[in-house]
Amino acid sequence: MAMEVGRGLTLPLLVLNFCLYLIAACLAGWALNKNIDSSIGSSYYVGNGATNFFLILVLIACMAGLASCFAGIHHLRVWRSESLAGAGTAALIAWLLTLLAFGLACKEIHLDHPRSVRLRVLEAFTIILAFTQLLYLLSLHAGLLGDKYGPPSSSASTGTAGQFLEKPPHGTPAAAAV
Repeated sequence: MAMEVGRGLTLPLLVLNFCLYLIAACLAGWALNKNIDSSIGSSYYVGNGATNFFLILVLIACMAGLASCFAGIHHLRVWRSESLAGAGTAALIAWLLTLLAFGLACKEIHLDHPRSVRLRVLEAFTIILAFTQLLYLLSLHAGLLGDKYGPPSSSASTGTAGQFLEKPPHGTPAAAAV
């Protein structure tokens, strides 16, 4: 029951982030494709001067966010401190990239040029993702508060990886150790 507190908090955030990152990647891909196609033709592209930088950064942040979701799924499946390191690192990188995209989204809103509805939705998703990814990152690291909220460490468990971390007895001949 105590270990379910961390999983119960992390799983909904993981599902929410996965859906938001997937939708944001689709919207950013559409807008970038529209801008590339309009640069060839005569029609004006979607957004303003910061839009192309914003779209590329959103696509990179979404791919890192989706990768952190996959690492989080693996961590929730095994629920060990060893998998927490990978999931936490991927979540931190995705959050930092999302914060960069968040800054460009704020810049686009501040410039106040006419933008399409899809681009405004993408900006809103990026702002929401900056906060939900932070909550997901904090829920992953709730285990630092103790084993009550997170996965147990390998030395606390019995019979798995902790047995290999113990010191070998002194005086064992080399032939017997092999």
